[in-house]
Amino acid sequence: MTGVPIISVVGLHGWYGKSHILQGIDLTVGNGELLALLGRNGVGKTTTMRAISGTLARAEGDVRLAGLPVLGQPAHVVARRGLSLVPEHRGIFGTLTVEENLSLAARRGSPWSTERIWSMFPSLADRRRTPGGKLSGGEQQMLAIGRALVTGPKLLLLDEPTEGLAPVIVDRLIEILRELKAAGLSMLLVEQSLAVCTAVADRFAILDGGRIVWEGDGPALMSAEDVRARHLTLEHA
Repeated sequence: MTGVPIISVVGLHGWYGKSHILQGIDLTVGNGELLALLGRNGVGKTTTMRAISGTLARAEGDVRLAGLPVLGQPAHVVARRGLSLVPEHRGIFGTLTVEENLSLAARRGSPWSTERIWSMFPSLADRRRTPGGKLSGGEQQMLAIGRALVTGPKLLLLDEPTEGLAPVIVDRLIEILRELKAAGLSMLLVEQSLAVCTAVADRFAILDGGRIVWEGDGPALMSAEDVRARHLTLEHA
């Protein structure tokens, strides 16, 4: 990775009340890179996403987006600077139509126009006047991604995007992530499915005990059987 990373996280700590969840996270995502953040349930992956995006009430450390400090800024300020989060439960407006969900988020000058979203997700175009709450789970996930894209992000955060989706939808989502990578979009992905991660990620970071305990590329992860057993399975939980 060369040049200034799209995001740099150094010594990130995070709390829920008195519970100290993040114990000093260090990670970077390069320009055009997809980094997969792995780990068992409850180790702090979603908390990391929330801290980076400005939605965690208490966080300390240094987070820089395109070289500019963002930790401690309100979530809407972080978003304006180019970070967009697709949360685990999608967060779409169920009473608004598909088109209204997109229009509400769209920013002038974004390379991801509403028309481009229709092209990427034809099923959404067909249902543009349908309330978001009436969509299938897969369609809601596509809408959540489309809504994040129309903001014109420099970095896209995706939290468990394949959870609860049918295999055919998961396959389509893999294609979409590859398309976004080909377009040069930087991404941080939290995902339980190792198969999905290995299909799209350039690099992997494993979180355990509130810290990054391993980093490397796909071949290194596949050869590190002891690391996978220790940090990614229930056997040693």
